[in-house]
Amino acid sequence: MQIFGRRNCNVTKKAERFFSERRISYHFVDLAKHTPSPGELENIMRSMPAGEKLINTESSAYEKRGLAYMDYDEAVEILANPLLMRTPVVREGTIVIIGNNEAEWKALTDKIKKN
Repeated sequence: MQIFGRRNCNVTKKAERFFSERRISYHFVDLAKHTPSPGELENIMRSMPAGEKLINTESSAYEKRGLAYMDYDEAVEILANPLLMRTPVVREGTIVIIGNNEAEWKALTDKIKKN
């Protein structure tokens, strides 16, 4: 399992704490230091629920880039600046959970423990 986020993001810390308390091991990817590879990003975007957006429209990076006034490709923008991503992004195989969603985290935890 992977958790993409930032060390200074409270929701990312909450996700880490949630999975740690349930003894679910994960690999943390700090978006402040590492950009997801194009393949990783493509897999995340392919597995996202329909209509869900990966770019955080409330972030300062979004505002600074002026994306509210542009047509853009999410993948291109995220590869250029990974801090545009909504966090955390929890990924296990083809399952992707974006943001603070404890109900889905719990369902994922139950599925992992069954296997």
